[in-house]
Amino acid sequence: MNVNDKFNLKDNLAIITGGAGLLGKQHVEALLEAECNVVVLDINDKALVTLKEHCFAKYTKKILTLNVDITKEVEILEAKSTIYNEFKKFPNILINNAAIDPKFEKDSKINQSRLENFDLFQWNLELSVGLSAAMLCSKIFGYEMAQNGRGVILNIASDLGIIAPNQNLYKQDGIPDAEQNVKPVTYSVIKHGLIGLTKYIATYWAHKGVRCNAFAPGGVYNKHPKEFVDKVSALIPLNRMAQVDEYKASIVFLCSDASSYMNGATLNMDGGRSTW
Repeated sequence: MNVNDKFNLKDNLAIITGGAGLLGKQHVEALLEAECNVVVLDINDKALVTLKEHCFAKYTKKILTLNVDITKEVEILEAKSTIYNEFKKFPNILINNAAIDPKFEKDSKINQSRLENFDLFQWNLELSVGLSAAMLCSKIFGYEMAQNGRGVILNIASDLGIIAPNQNLYKQDGIPDAEQNVKPVTYSVIKHGLIGLTKYIATYWAHKGVRCNAFAPGGVYNKHPKEFVDKVSALIPLNRMAQVDEYKASIVFLCSDASSYMNGATLNMDGGRSTW
């Protein structure tokens, strides 16, 4: 097989959770460009409509968008039936990408992002989307892959699934330590957990032809304040944040036969940040 052919995903069917978000949209585009049909699961109706219109106008491969709460197993099973009815087969690629980007009210009497104030409800909510839902989707769609003797599961982790967050990035002058914003504990736990889930699945269904890997990207520039960009860039050997489209080729690599002997691994792509 020609090297370039290994990256082609023609006749494949992928499912992407949280596919209407910032990076999710890039994952969708990457697979469509590699000739893959794509199913997007998300709970943001408006974003799903926008994504579908964009992809219909730009790509020839098929995209199906479904409003699904992936924390509810019954909704995933309903989506599974819808997908099969639409394509007459189950997905052989699953990208567990969904996550909650928590927003904490600035006028709260306490800083809820801090570990000492972190609410158990918020903990359970974020883990249900970022980690438990990844397990559920892997359980449901991964089983079908195993039954079919072929499949790829890709868990989207983070460089903060490898290293701890540097809380100095979020410090602001003139604010007492107890009131400073921090990267919430849930983010680290979820991203580390996804890497653990990756290793488990990689050994669980390998004999059935199902590979599972994790992708650990660094921070993506998204109109962040200059002060923050300067701080985080100083921690990265390449001295910059990633551009939003810089991970697309890596996603295709990880989902295609180009990575056919890669299993249980974490591809770390963070500009070198975790090297220091």
